[in-house]
Amino acid sequence: MSNALSKAKDFHKSKSGTYVSIATTAFGAWGVAKRIKKARADEDTLRLLDATVAAVGIVTGLAILYRELKRLGDDDVLLG
Repeated sequence: MSNALSKAKDFHKSKSGTYVSIATTAFGAWGVAKRIKKARADEDTLRLLDATVAAVGIVTGLAILYRELKRLGDDDVLLG
């Protein structure tokens, strides 16, 4: 396996990959916020509950990614 392919494969384990994951997860939060707003406007309790559970999942995902970012520290896969 070539060195470039190895680096591309380990992208998700790098700081850059973690930043991309954080950005995509945060972008998903925008969609959930729209779902919450619509559910409130329609007074649909079940959809509001569904969107709230999705929001909690996003917050948890962001917390895990932040912890992984702190854990990576200086030993980044793509830099070394």
